[in-house]
Amino acid sequence: MATTRPLMPHDPQLYRAEVVRSARVSPSMQRVTVTGPDLTRFPWLGYDHWFRLFLRLPHQSALRLPEFEGTRWWQPYLAIPEDERPHCANYTVADFRSEAAEMDIDFVVHHGPAGEPEGGAAIWACRARPGDALAVLDQGLLFDRPSDASEVIVVADESGLPATTGILRSLPRDTVGRLIQEVPAAADRRPLDAPAGVTVTWVVRDTTSTVPGTAALAELRRHTTVDPAGYAYVVGESALAAEGRRHLNAAGLPKDRITFSGYWRHQSARAA
Repeated sequence: MATTRPLMPHDPQLYRAEVVRSARVSPSMQRVTVTGPDLTRFPWLGYDHWFRLFLRLPHQSALRLPEFEGTRWWQPYLAIPEDERPHCANYTVADFRSEAAEMDIDFVVHHGPAGEPEGGAAIWACRARPGDALAVLDQGLLFDRPSDASEVIVVADESGLPATTGILRSLPRDTVGRLIQEVPAAADRRPLDAPAGVTVTWVVRDTTSTVPGTAALAELRRHTTVDPAGYAYVVGESALAAEGRRHLNAAGLPKDRITFSGYWRHQSARAA
């Protein structure tokens, strides 16, 4: 959900790729690097460039993909029999190296009671091996800062860390503003290429009993006034996105200058 127009491609393309390597880059993040001839044509835009990720099911020997033209991929996807339909989820390009046609994809890893990874995509990422097949469907950008924005406010939980990393790296170097980034553990923090005028605040949750996004929302609510000429981007758990937008609007930022997206929903999530 976003109040600004997503910068989506008019004719999104599907790109086949395969795994090069998979490694744990922090306690809560698994990075899978993929490549393939198709990715030489991937039109990386920086910022929070996102895509639909298609993965074969565990029992499949080959990846089956929907056949479609233009933006109407959903109906052909659903037309594939359920036991052959690939797993599909939304992800952000963590990094892209055009000279090598390599894309990094970061997966948040949540753990079950015995310490095992939970969630289909995270389990796949932790078990990924070189040569494993996948495909990405280009979806463009959500981040849409107006050219006259006086400041930029970015707020996210760990699911938005790849997006915030890319946004800060891509912003003009004279940008001013702040990032509020929540992560599960102190070791999940990473170096960020932020403009000198952007303040970075890491919020470490450090407990499994707190709903993700609650701490970032509490930190955002400490800021009771904002410049109406600014721009905000709030992503992550759905309560963080919705309540963050509500707070920013009440603090004086017009709704059409707020992009917000609930990437996922905690089953017992509630506003802080």
